[in-house]
Amino acid sequence: MRTITRCLTACLTLLTLPPAAADEAAAWDGMSQPGHAVLMRHANAPGTGDPRDFTLGDCSTQRNLDETGREQARRVGVRLRERGIDRRTVYTSRWCRSSETAELLGIGPVEPLEGLNSFFGEAFSEDEVMPRLRAFLREADLAPPPVLVTHQVNITSLTGVFPREGELVVIAVGDDGNVNVVGRIRPDE
Repeated sequence: MRTITRCLTACLTLLTLPPAAADEAAAWDGMSQPGHAVLMRHANAPGTGDPRDFTLGDCSTQRNLDETGREQARRVGVRLRERGIDRRTVYTSRWCRSSETAELLGIGPVEPLEGLNSFFGEAFSEDEVMPRLRAFLREADLAPPPVLVTHQVNITSLTGVFPREGELVVIAVGDDGNVNVVGRIRPDE
């Protein structure tokens, strides 16, 4: 009965909020429910893509976070911790801008996940990356929901959402691995 009452209260609250606030409220709520995941586009990294001759293991050859991006990642981490989103594994692509974002969140251990690697450019293809991400979402323990720091192309391919740098997109994951966007949390700028 409590669960039904909580659900009804949450639904009524969402109906009284403006659309952007309702979207954000649903996202925060989804972060505490099993069967969900939090996708985050890496924080601010000026430019587009990477230099042609970049190397994954060498941050000096990649497009990286600037001070604005580092501060943005820290602020997102503070917002997450204020909502009790901590002690979570943070999965990340192998790109330095994603792994640095994941570390700066300060909410838990950081682990690389091949399914989060960017396929913008020539390093990887969508056909090799996205099946890995979908398999992870289908097979992983999503209680509590993990945080996945990745790139715009990955999030857009999975959800249809084109996120801003530092934005969070919360998804519900079905038993079959299909996802539905629950809500979005834009970075405070």
